[in-house]
Amino acid sequence: MSFGYQVLGFGSGVSAAVEYNVEYLVIAGGGGGGYGYTGGYYAGGGGGGGYRNSYASENSGKASSTLTVATFSGGETYTCTVGAGGAGTSNGLNGVVGVNSSLIGTGVSITSLGGGYGQGGNDGVAQVGGPGGCGGGAADGQQFTSSVGGLGTALQGFDGGQSLTNNASGGGGGGTGAVGQDATSTNMAGGAGQASSITGSSVTRSVGGMGGKVSAGTAKIGNTGDGGDGTQSDAHVPSAGATGVVILRMLTADYSGTTSGSPTVSTSGSDTILLFSGSGSYTA
Repeated sequence: MSFGYQVLGFGSGVSAAVEYNVEYLVIAGGGGGGYGYTGGYYAGGGGGGGYRNSYASENSGKASSTLTVATFSGGETYTCTVGAGGAGTSNGLNGVVGVNSSLIGTGVSITSLGGGYGQGGNDGVAQVGGPGGCGGGAADGQQFTSSVGGLGTALQGFDGGQSLTNNASGGGGGGTGAVGQDATSTNMAGGAGQASSITGSSVTRSVGGMGGKVSAGTAKIGNTGDGGDGTQSDAHVPSAGATGVVILRMLTADYSGTTSGSPTVSTSGSDTILLFSGSGSYTA
């Protein structure tokens, strides 16, 4: 991380606002898993939340390069919006798309898209998973026909898994690190997430939800952006996607101490880290 600097005004003897670099990780809410339908029609997993990362030399989403760090201006307020995870729904229906997360302020506009919904097993034919930061998994249908997973977004996440002809299952949701598994059996894994050490220790986030799970969907850990699990038939309830997160990291010497929304504040070496588990702001 580079040091903050001050731009001096000329003639007036007055200094302009201090500017300094801030690294960020912005993850949207994960998509909800699809609900299977009576008779054993399997649903797709929800996609992980979109993933945008400027920390160190770590990748951003979809195996893309590290993004450029943000430049904050002293006295300006930067709004951190944390997206909710999409819900799992009722018998045969699609999950709900995750909610976007963002970091917005003067000269800075970073938005990660909510994870795509897992397709519900609600029809006589296979259905396409929902698009999003990471795409949701496709569902099978009564005819076990093939259908594609939802599309992920460039620089944010991968596609969801497909449903395949003559295979009774749902595709796994896409993750920020890999596509969801195609539906070849039951319990199809979602796409891998991606690890970041922006908080000082390595944490993997934005994992795709499981497709065609033959038990209830597993509850997801908050502030990871993981996708919810899609299930088999109406006997098993899918899980919701996880909430997203916004994390800022800057030199402690630059940190103003002015926040709203009660972020968790920690330090690592010479840096201060703000973890927003809910929406808030930082004034530089």
